[in-house]
Amino acid sequence: MADNHDSETQTSTTKNKPLLIIHRLPSFKNSFQHRLTQSFSLLDPTGDPIAFHRLHSGSASVLLCVGPTPLKKEILDCLPSLKCVVTACVGVDHIDIPECRRRGISIANVGDAFSDDVADCAVGFLIDVLRKLSGKRVGIVGLGSIGSRVATRLISFGCAIAYNSRHKKPSVSFPYYTNIYDLRLAVTFSSFVAR
Repeated sequence: MADNHDSETQTSTTKNKPLLIIHRLPSFKNSFQHRLTQSFSLLDPTGDPIAFHRLHSGSASVLLCVGPTPLKKEILDCLPSLKCVVTACVGVDHIDIPECRRRGISIANVGDAFSDDVADCAVGFLIDVLRKLSGKRVGIVGLGSIGSRVATRLISFGCAIAYNSRHKKPSVSFPYYTNIYDLRLAVTFSSFVAR
């Protein structure tokens, strides 16, 4: 009898929690599930996500996109109540932004929360591989939040920096190259110097 009561209490508590959809590639493990279950009722599909969402996710208003898991129109079509997508990574290239805008779905990402850690790690790898990093010419592909922090760290080593990005950054004095091939040639054969 006590087991029945505990089961009913747990079910009613679960029903009162907001519904959160976990959207992830099958290879990505949901290692944070224990933290989320304290505040949310989770839907974590396995197998065919479209079929799962059609059956179970119609009333969910929030989706957590783990890593760069693609979130395309086909999935959004199965989620008519969706109001917010939160992605647990920096970029949003994997999300169909025009479709989310059309539907009035808000999108949030982690911003630059991990930028310093990633920049530290990247420079650490360079130090490990190159050993004599000082004075090297370095090409950075993408001078966004992380790339800028990598550049700042490399300047301390006396490195000459050049970069490629979607657009030339007006406030950046490093040489800019419109494509990665030209950046590679400049880093390999050029004599540009640190500024």
